[in-house]
Amino acid sequence: MGLSTIDVVVVVIYAIGIFSLAQYVSREKAGHQKDTSDYFLASKNLPWWAIGASLIAANISAEQIVGMSGSGYAIGLAIASYEWMAAATLLIVGKFFLPIFLKNQIYTMPQFLERRYGKLIRTLMAVFWLALYVFVNLTSIIWLGSIAVNKVAGVNQDVALVMLGAFALLYQLRGGLKAVALTDIVQVTLLVLGGLVVAFLTLSQIGGAGGFVAGFAKLTAAAPDHFHMILEKGNPHYIDLPGLSVLIGGMWIANLSYWGFNQYIIQRALAAKSLPEAQKGVLFAAFLKLLMPVIIVLPGIAAVMLAPDLAKPDEAYPMMMRLLPPGLLGLVFAALIAAIIASTASKINSIATIFTLDVYAKRKHMLDRAEDASGKPAQEKHLVLVGRITAAVAILIAILAARPLVGSSEQAFQFIQEFTGFFTPGITVIFLLGLFWKRANEAGAIVAAVTSVLLSTIMKYTLPSTSLSQGLNDYMTPFINRMGVVFLVSAALCIIVSLATQQRAGTDTINTADVNYKTTAGFNIGALGVVLILTALYATWW
Repeated sequence: MGLSTIDVVVVVIYAIGIFSLAQYVSREKAGHQKDTSDYFLASKNLPWWAIGASLIAANISAEQIVGMSGSGYAIGLAIASYEWMAAATLLIVGKFFLPIFLKNQIYTMPQFLERRYGKLIRTLMAVFWLALYVFVNLTSIIWLGSIAVNKVAGVNQDVALVMLGAFALLYQLRGGLKAVALTDIVQVTLLVLGGLVVAFLTLSQIGGAGGFVAGFAKLTAAAPDHFHMILEKGNPHYIDLPGLSVLIGGMWIANLSYWGFNQYIIQRALAAKSLPEAQKGVLFAAFLKLLMPVIIVLPGIAAVMLAPDLAKPDEAYPMMMRLLPPGLLGLVFAALIAAIIASTASKINSIATIFTLDVYAKRKHMLDRAEDASGKPAQEKHLVLVGRITAAVAILIAILAARPLVGSSEQAFQFIQEFTGFFTPGITVIFLLGLFWKRANEAGAIVAAVTSVLLSTIMKYTLPSTSLSQGLNDYMTPFINRMGVVFLVSAALCIIVSLATQQRAGTDTINTADVNYKTTAGFNIGALGVVLILTALYATWW
C-alpha cells in the first residue's frame, strides 16, 4: 500500500513527539536518584487520567485492532462483548480488589501471593508470568504489529519488527512506568481520534449524501446478522461466543484474571497516589471500553459492504484504512503505531518489574542497607539498573523468537488466547479465594493451578467424548464454556484441600479485616452510568 510523503511526515512527527514527551516526564529533580518505587511504580503518584488512559493503552494493540476488526467482519457486533464486559469487570476491580491491594501496599501480583500463601507459589507464578509475557504476549504484540505495519506502510516485516521493539524499549527505558503512563494519555487520544475517523469515513461512504447516520442505517439493514450481541446455538460462530456465557459464564473468568490479576494491567492502579484516584482511573477506563467497539469493531462490519470479498477477515481494518486520504492515513497509521508501542512498552516494563522485584531481588537477598550519596539504599540504584537490563534482554529475546514462535501459524492469536486460558481459571481461583476466603492456603492454591492446566489440556484434546451426553459435549466444546467448568472444578478442589490441610503459621500477612470498600459518590454515579449503558446496549442489540 505505502504511505505518501505527508503521511510519512505525520508519523515522524508523532515518533519524535512521543519520544520527547517520554524523556521530559522521565526527568528528575537535581540530585534525585531513581529508586524502585520511582521506576516500577511511577513514585506511586499517578493521577486518575494517566491510570485510565494507560490501562487502555496497555490493553489495545495491533492484535486487538486488526484481529477484533476482522472478527467484526466475520462474526459481527457480538465480538464487542470482550470490550463491553471488560467495562463491567473494571468496576468490580475498582470496588473490591484495589482496596485490598492498596491497603496492603502490593506492588506485584507474585508479591501478593507470597504474602497471602507463601514463597513457593510466588516463585512458581513469577516464573510462569515471565515465560508467558516474554514468549507469548510480547512476541505476539510485536509480530502482529509488524504485520500491520508491513500491510499498511509496505515496510519490510523484519525491519518493522526491530523498529517497533527498539522504539518501545528506548522511549520507556529511562523513566520506567512513569514514562509509559504519563505518555499514554497522548497515545489513547490518538488511538480514539484515529479510530473514530476510520469509523466516520467508512460509514459516510456507505451512506453517501446521507452521511454516517444514513450509512449506519444502511449497514444494519444490509447485514442484520452482524448486529446480534448474543449468538444462537445454530450460529457458525457460536463456538467462539457461546450465547449467554458472555454475560453469565466463562468470559467473567478471563476478564477477572486479565483486569484484576494481570501485572502489566493492574500495575497502573497500584501506582496511584491514592485509592480514590485509582478508582477514578479504572472508572475512566471503563467508559473508554464502552467506546472501543465503535473504533475497532464497527469498521470491520462496514467492510462487509465496502469490501465483501476479502481473502481473510483480518484484512478488514487495513482495507478500510485505504479509504483515508493522505494526511488522515498518516494520522490513523500513527494511532495504530501508538497502540502497538504503548502495549509493547507496558509489557516490557512489567517483565522488568516481576524479574527484578520477585526473582532477582529475592534470590540475591538484597539486604544491604548501605546508603549512596543521595541518602537512599545503594541497592535501589542497582535494582533499577537490573530492571533496565531485563527490559532490553526481554525485547531482544522477543524479537528473535517472534518469527519461529508466532510466525508459523496463521491462527497464532487464537492459539495464544486458548493457551493462556489453560492457566486463567486456576489464577482466578487463587486470587479470588486469597482475597476473600482466609481459610485458603498454599496447598490448595497449588492444586488449583495444577488442576487448571491438566483439566484444560484433557478437555481440549478429548472433547467431544463418547462418555458424555450430546448436550454436555455441545456445552463444553466452546472454549469459554470449558474455562468456566475448569474454574468450578479448580475452586472446589482448592477449597477441599485447604480445609484438609493446615496453613503454616505466619504465611498470611494480608490484612482484609479493616479494609474499607466504601466508594465515593462520583464513583458510584459513574459505575451506575456504565451499567445502564451496558444494559441499553445489550437490550438494543440482543
